[in-house]
Amino acid sequence: MRYLPVFLDLQTGPVLLVGAGDLARAKLRLLAAAGARIRWFATDGHHDVSGLAAADAARIELAEGDPLAADLRGVIAILCAGAGDIGPAMSARAKAVGLPVNVMDDLVHSTFIFPAIVDRGDVVVAVGTGGTSPVVARRVRERIEAMLPARIGDLAGFIGRWRKTIHGRIPEFALRRRFWERVVDGPIGALVLAGRGDEAEAALKDIRDASAFAGASVSGQAEGRVTLVGAGPGDPDLLTIKALRALQDADIVFYDELVSPEILDRARRDASRVPVGRRVGKPGIGQDAINRLLIEAARSGQRAVRLKGGDCFVFGRGGEEVEALREAGVAYSVVPGITAGLGAAAQFEVPLTFRHEALRITFLTAHKAKDADAVDWSVLTDAKMTVVVYMGMTAAQSVRAGLLAAGRSPQTPVGAFARVTRPDAEAAVGTLNDLPSLVEKINGGPAVLIIGDVVAHSAPWRHQNLNQVISELLEAAE
Repeated sequence: MRYLPVFLDLQTGPVLLVGAGDLARAKLRLLAAAGARIRWFATDGHHDVSGLAAADAARIELAEGDPLAADLRGVIAILCAGAGDIGPAMSARAKAVGLPVNVMDDLVHSTFIFPAIVDRGDVVVAVGTGGTSPVVARRVRERIEAMLPARIGDLAGFIGRWRKTIHGRIPEFALRRRFWERVVDGPIGALVLAGRGDEAEAALKDIRDASAFAGASVSGQAEGRVTLVGAGPGDPDLLTIKALRALQDADIVFYDELVSPEILDRARRDASRVPVGRRVGKPGIGQDAINRLLIEAARSGQRAVRLKGGDCFVFGRGGEEVEALREAGVAYSVVPGITAGLGAAAQFEVPLTFRHEALRITFLTAHKAKDADAVDWSVLTDAKMTVVVYMGMTAAQSVRAGLLAAGRSPQTPVGAFARVTRPDAEAAVGTLNDLPSLVEKINGGPAVLIIGDVVAHSAPWRHQNLNQVISELLEAAE
């Protein structure tokens, strides 16, 4: 992020606008709509304020003379639009005195840029692309415009009017935040958004115990809880809406090693983040310690999120954490996530089931060779069964040996799928006999192994066969 989004208080001084033509008039309309006081140097000498409301036009000072010699005392920002060669010179002058400056379509001479704006009164959304693509910013703005309720600004104003009163009744910050979340997400907020502000005011006045409304315990402290959230295999766009909501509401997030930074960025900015995961072969704090941390966080009144790669209940030890929370009397909930096997299937077009070919799926885990040795491979020899092995890279040799010894055909199609749904995802496909060498072809994990005839329907298998056919045809042509 090169540009930090900030909001400029236009009531503290005038904005100096330098330029002419349609570009300058567009900035003039934007500034006027925002309530700014404007000092306009029209470089062509033509001050055209037609089309502006009388109140907006009254806030515009039509300046004469050379803008490079203008008095900058009290000016809060400088804009150049349609200013020609004066723009860079004006930029140098602004930078010399520490004033923010924007020269339209000139990032080199600008210290700030204009975002695409969604204006809902007290709610303003700014969308920027670092000045690289205004069209993309506009498209994002259009989507936000379609999503935001028309009266969302009224809701912000409603809360602003009551904020001081409620803060006087609820001294605890975390409890105050929960109070307003319940207002925004509940019937009172719905009344405001429906244009029934008087009813919303009456409903808020009827709240006798603000702390209890916010969810305080008998002691007056906010009640804590734990939410187990499946983060999916890596792509942040695969998070469920419910998972996003939990991350945005969290006071503290306990996350696994495999949770990507892009997913962590979806958590509330001021939430604490505590790493509790470990990679295979490396030490971790242990499951008992994780359970204690979750319980302690909830008992201190925090809303804790236990963020796990994939799904909490698919080789994620979520069941153990739920049992510990239940025994401790801590409130909890579980948000499912897309498990890595499903992510691999979707990305690489591996139909885990296929009519008449694959009628069953088995998911198993094999951290190490000894885990693979403990598996009863005899129940996995059905050719119509797809086997998905998690964390099986280090045990690939033992997985192959176990299945072959049990009678699975060495020509069974298999695939090793690494870092699925992420930009650096990889796949290597072949036969069961080749499994260890396939694992060596992918550049590290995490990875899942998929074993069964369905792998022959996958995109990597088709591409591999096509390349082989082309190679054979070229050899024949020689």
